[in-house]
Amino acid sequence: MPPILELRGITKTFPGVLANDHIDLTLNEGEILAILGENGAGKTTLMNILYGLYSPDEGEIFIRGSKTSIRNPHDAIHLGIGMVHQHFMLIPVFSVTENVMLGVELTTGAGILDRKSVSKQIVEISDRFGLKVEPEVMVEDLSVGVQQRVEIIKVLYRKADILIFDEPTAVLTPQEAEEFFKVVHALVKQGKSVIFITHKLKEVLAIADRITVLQNGRVVGTTTPAQSTEASLASMMVGREVFLTVDKKPAKPGEVVLDVAGLHVMDDRHLEAVKGVSFQVRAGEILGVAGVQGNGQKELVEAITGLRSYEVGKVDLLGEDISGGSPRSIREAGTAHVPEDRQSDGLVLPFSIRDNLVLNTYYEHPFSRGLNLNSDVITKTAEQRVEEFDVRTPSIFLPASTLSGGNQQKVIVAREFSRPIKLLIAAQPTRGLDVGSIEYIHGQIVKKRDEGCAVLLVSPELDEIMSLSDRIAVMFGGKILGIIPAKDATKEGLGLLMAGILSNEQAEVV
Repeated sequence: MPPILELRGITKTFPGVLANDHIDLTLNEGEILAILGENGAGKTTLMNILYGLYSPDEGEIFIRGSKTSIRNPHDAIHLGIGMVHQHFMLIPVFSVTENVMLGVELTTGAGILDRKSVSKQIVEISDRFGLKVEPEVMVEDLSVGVQQRVEIIKVLYRKADILIFDEPTAVLTPQEAEEFFKVVHALVKQGKSVIFITHKLKEVLAIADRITVLQNGRVVGTTTPAQSTEASLASMMVGREVFLTVDKKPAKPGEVVLDVAGLHVMDDRHLEAVKGVSFQVRAGEILGVAGVQGNGQKELVEAITGLRSYEVGKVDLLGEDISGGSPRSIREAGTAHVPEDRQSDGLVLPFSIRDNLVLNTYYEHPFSRGLNLNSDVITKTAEQRVEEFDVRTPSIFLPASTLSGGNQQKVIVAREFSRPIKLLIAAQPTRGLDVGSIEYIHGQIVKKRDEGCAVLLVSPELDEIMSLSDRIAVMFGGKILGIIPAKDATKEGLGLLMAGILSNEQAEVV
């Protein structure tokens, strides 16, 4: 029997970049195929071709042995291909039923939306695949884990047999991730086939039947979990040995650098997102803030860095009140910021990579002379930073928009880490990065700590929080439920706090 999906010689070129280089890939019926690769390896491009968002320059696609052409997502859906994106494509003010039927609306004879019939189908799909969802609930009232189930129901409602998951556990608690894995296994038992894209090596080894590794747009190998280890997969991805554990000495905390007291912050809907948060970060320590995205971390960081105003609370930097300061004044006081949303807050996408690398220092020596920019110095500095931080680009003069998400992140990290600072605020600093880049950036964060910098690390990745932090704070519902020494933290205990389940022991603030 032929594979349910086969790609032969898929090639895709963008200006100056060979994204996919004659890629061959097969997916068998009822199989979980994991695709690994470092930033710029071609994973996303390949999936966008399969889902009809890009057209290949060369190559052929076969579904159940028959050659086919996928010109757009409608063709992909018609062929039984569904994709669950990392950032969910749901409308918050619509119900589950309305989101599921959007684009394939079912109507009664009178032309009225037949929500009742669609709700019944949602319940049937939920029962069949273990996806517990209430059809009439508004999406904005659902947890992130349940929203992901709605996305899965959407593709199953459209009769998908091949499901593509792009970084599916990036926004889930450990407990939600375990539930997701159960759902995937239920899908496979029912005859579905799954392509699983992730950078989490532990998950690949736990869930995949086969693993295909891409490097520089080419397939460099296909293996199985039984034949692999985290170290061997990391080596295949980046072409060298990778150290997966963070080597750091015990912290030697000094003076208080950041002092946040009684902070209340509103979100974009004018609802309270941060509710009376207080904490301190000292020189020479890393305070990690764990929590599922959407629990106030974004608003907290934006308030501290001057990107969001607030009426109640106080923020001190080295004893000086910076409450209400502008982003530039806070930066000039010795703060570096790696924002959560790299495209909105970290880069000017139409600007060149070169210009983005000096975006917040272009007016300072040596990059300017009076009213004139020192173009030669900016170019030389950009070239050095691109090489040092391994930003994959054919030219520093290309727009930042041409970079993959991971390489865009590297540009921000290169800019923020390359100047003297007293406080580093890093919100998801390794988001979308491959293991080699993660290894490097983790080392740089620890280096900043050891140089006496105070580090506020915000991340939904528990492995990252636990391996880097000296103390760990957990946010839920806009509050810090507890701050505990990293040496006393367990993944299970932190996961419960992230879900808002609080015990007296876990709630102890140290």
